[in-house]
Amino acid sequence: MLTAAQSKPNILRGLPSISFDVHSIRLEQRRSTHALSASISLKQRLPPKSWDSHMHVVEPERFPVSPTAVYQPTPHTLREALAFESGLGVENLVFVQPSVYGTDNSCLLDALRRLGPSRGRGVVVVDPATVKPETLNEWHTLGVRGLRINLQSVGKVMDKTELEETLLQHAELARPLNWIIEIYLPLKMVSLVESILPRLDVRICVDHFGSPELASWGNDGTDFNPYNLQGFSSLISLLRAGRTYVKVSAPYRLSKDRQMRDLRAMAREFLSVAPNRVIYATDWPHTRFSRVDINPFTKCCLELCASKTGLAERLFRRNTEEMLGVVSD
Repeated sequence: MLTAAQSKPNILRGLPSISFDVHSIRLEQRRSTHALSASISLKQRLPPKSWDSHMHVVEPERFPVSPTAVYQPTPHTLREALAFESGLGVENLVFVQPSVYGTDNSCLLDALRRLGPSRGRGVVVVDPATVKPETLNEWHTLGVRGLRINLQSVGKVMDKTELEETLLQHAELARPLNWIIEIYLPLKMVSLVESILPRLDVRICVDHFGSPELASWGNDGTDFNPYNLQGFSSLISLLRAGRTYVKVSAPYRLSKDRQMRDLRAMAREFLSVAPNRVIYATDWPHTRFSRVDINPFTKCCLELCASKTGLAERLFRRNTEEMLGVVSD
């Protein structure tokens, strides 16, 4: 039997304490969030007015490819592109000039003209020695906002002097229009870009994670450290400096790890140091690859943004709009 003293609550001690297993609660919260995400389609999870900031339209019958093309592409029309993007949940497109067309941007410009500047932007390839300013002004009206320098697709190698001259020539054209220079080159060359960029007075965008060489790893159980990649520290320095964007795109061209742990580590670092200058893209139609499913990569990008409010909208929409001069609500 309880005594009177035992039956009365101890006011000084307060209410009986309740023990919480914080780890279990957080684990359950993560499980609930994952279950909720799994029940919502990928199309519904993407932010409204998302952009695919790197894709191609290729129509060899209407627009013959360059005689020097390093591969023969299959047709991929604007209609097919729109069907693909609609299925993914993307409304807006950035057409990027593929290597097979060289400096003939006719196919890209035709697609951009048909789509319209409210939903489309373009990045073209030119010969700085021959292109005329009035041509660039005309393309600007259509929605072109960048010049591309593509070394990686054609296996071209430049030393610092040649790369510097090429970048300076393109910068002279891009600067008056506030266009970007988009570069596709091996990550190990980014240190050269880092030393040249202060002289350009333009913004640049680096394609496809910087195109790293990702050797096989993981068998020894160690974590992937992107700072061990030659050129990665230079790319991070460029992002921190504020005039460089990087596209997280084309994972199938880079990684052999089915879990994409290497690319996840790189993307996580990009988003940490420069959340306003990381760009999502599909690289449709995945030229020289077949049966590519971009959904797992897209889900991975959404997961990387889940811890910070508004980050997904930054990655999938706002950063592209700011980079390419899109006036939006």
